[in-house]
Amino acid sequence: MQQKTNLIANLGIKLSLVIGLFFVLFNLQGYFSPKRSQFLESYSPTINGTQPLAMKGGDPYIRALMRTITASEANVTQPYHVIYGNKYVADLTRHPELCVPIIAGPNVGNCTTAAGRYQMLDFTWAEKAKSYHPDPDGLLWWKSYSFEPEYQDAVVYGWLKDSQAWGVDIPQLLREGKVEEVLKLLSGTWTSLGYGIETNSMSKYLPQIYQNMLQEELS
Repeated sequence: MQQKTNLIANLGIKLSLVIGLFFVLFNLQGYFSPKRSQFLESYSPTINGTQPLAMKGGDPYIRALMRTITASEANVTQPYHVIYGNKYVADLTRHPELCVPIIAGPNVGNCTTAAGRYQMLDFTWAEKAKSYHPDPDGLLWWKSYSFEPEYQDAVVYGWLKDSQAWGVDIPQLLREGKVEEVLKLLSGTWTSLGYGIETNSMSKYLPQIYQNMLQEELS
């Protein structure tokens, strides 16, 4: 009788493990599925600029800046879906929150949750979405924030326009032609903008990319 009870218990444990594994794999398939959104699949990254924003409207100077940030942070065919290491996620109902090991640069050995067009860390997204997300789900303290392309844009747009957040009026600086001053200011947040700790092959082109993007946004 005792052996039969143990056998049933062992079978129950194994069945629970199988169900648990299936559940994990089922949930992860949304992250790594190749069936990503078809937003500008034909776009090819260049040193001349980046693809248009998903968000409509807004200040063209800030829009051009956002596209410039993309050039060194996520200049790929699917910037809204990219995570560190040029991997992609499909599910943008929320920030992916996947901590990927860093394999190069000053932070090698750590992991990063950077995701999306602006490579926002999970805790940065959570903080800024509370202030700038235009359409959160839920009530009071139980809110969630969609990470869909237009919302990634909206949160960063609101953040960049907020003079209290940066201590300066970024739109005004841009109108005065002080793009390099702005890039330097933002390099503590986006470290690839030419004045941070992670410059890359695109960093030196950013001032010209900004001018290219501004002409597009003003036209």
